[in-house]
Amino acid sequence: MRTWKERVAHMTLFEIGGLLIVTPLASWLSGHGLLEIGGLAAVIATMAMLWNLVWNRIFDSWVPSRRRTLMQRFAQAIGFELGLLVTTLPLIAWWLEISLLEALVMDIGFLVFFLFYAMAFNTLFDRIMLRRLAAKGTA
Repeated sequence: MRTWKERVAHMTLFEIGGLLIVTPLASWLSGHGLLEIGGLAAVIATMAMLWNLVWNRIFDSWVPSRRRTLMQRFAQAIGFELGLLVTTLPLIAWWLEISLLEALVMDIGFLVFFLFYAMAFNTLFDRIMLRRLAAKGTA
């Protein structure tokens, strides 16, 4: 079972690492400044963390079991991403002074980036934690 300390470390490292990678990449791809994109990315990361808490609480009330089917997990992931998309789309358009269509393309880019980043980060984080736990004799 993961400790509170481990969960906080995971969340913090995930968001900081993501921001360090996505900010220069999005700035370069979009032509917007680093500070402009970095500020936006930080706001979206905060919104994602808060939405994660809300959405997973809602989903847990709908599907209270920890043993979820693949379709239930897919629904959970899609619900999270759609909710985040709906809340961040107007923000991106306003922040960067772009159309909703341009904001949608950028938001989809963030979504795709973080999908692959999450897979890589979580795999690496789990491997490091397993090594640390094995070294302590608690794995």
